[in-house]
Amino acid sequence: MITITVCVGSSCHIKGAREIITRFDELLKSHSLEGKVELKGSFCMERCGEGLNWQINDEPLTSLDVEDAVKTFRDRVIEAAQG
Repeated sequence: MITITVCVGSSCHIKGAREIITRFDELLKSHSLEGKVELKGSFCMERCGEGLNWQINDEPLTSLDVEDAVKTFRDRVIEAAQG
């Protein structure tokens, strides 16, 4: 199982963390991957100044905006889970 953790601390929340979670969840449902990918939130990942913070398993990632996060999610998570 792939675990996706999205920072929902105040800085990331203001930058769009809620929308990222919504978009990731929609993608998981549209590709029927709910049983292969766990999506969860985490309070501060301590990288507030870098952008929107999230991770794939234990790999930290930072996205510039929501669309950047969605593109990375499609490329790295959707394709891996379907393969």
